[in-house]
Amino acid sequence: MIYFNKVSKVYPDNSVALDNVTFSIAPKEFVSIVGHSGAGKTTLLRMMLLEERPSTGEVSFESINLNDLRGEHIPQFRRRIGVIFQDFRLLSTKTAFENVAFAMEAAGVPDDIIQTDVPEVLELVGLEKKIWSFPHQLSGGEKQRVAIARAIINQPEIIIADEPTGNLDPVNTYEIIQILKKINDLGTTVVMTTHNKGIIDTLGKRVITLETGRLIRDDKEGKYIL
Repeated sequence: MIYFNKVSKVYPDNSVALDNVTFSIAPKEFVSIVGHSGAGKTTLLRMMLLEERPSTGEVSFESINLNDLRGEHIPQFRRRIGVIFQDFRLLSTKTAFENVAFAMEAAGVPDDIIQTDVPEVLELVGLEKKIWSFPHQLSGGEKQRVAIARAIINQPEIIIADEPTGNLDPVNTYEIIQILKKINDLGTTVVMTTHNKGIIDTLGKRVITLETGRLIRDDKEGKYIL
């Protein structure tokens, strides 16, 4: 589904973010990407979202060479991906329902489908009783659940989760990871970056380890080894 072929990224100040990275991710995989700060994790995710382009090498999605996408084809491609951020990025003046509905409205989904689908997705992430709550009325874990609901509402093929538990306590961290596993079990590919050793060691899923821009480990059922 996703292919990185000898990808390098060098910024104008000659700092190397990625150095000759090659790997692929199959449909329905759950892949964790780990590494110290500055290892290249964020650059790698940004390339999947076409927010960065390689200096050399090729990033592909199925049969699409992402290097070739321009103009209106970029937002069309991004609709196939749902993104979850560490800092939630919810709209403070909108309720949980409205935050999730906003993603559907942006994609041009009819109102009747929005009214049906949003409550179902909020129930999937355990927020059926918080549907009309505003972000300031929600805990950190609840905010991240809204963010997950927003990311999956348009049924993307891939979920990219960038440090999704970075601002959460251990209990909420566990619950968010269980939701991501459920989403993966339903057939969605999940690519997650994290610094949390406990998550990686208990997941028993594939782990890609980066170090100063280089891929140094790729373990099918990995542990957090740095």
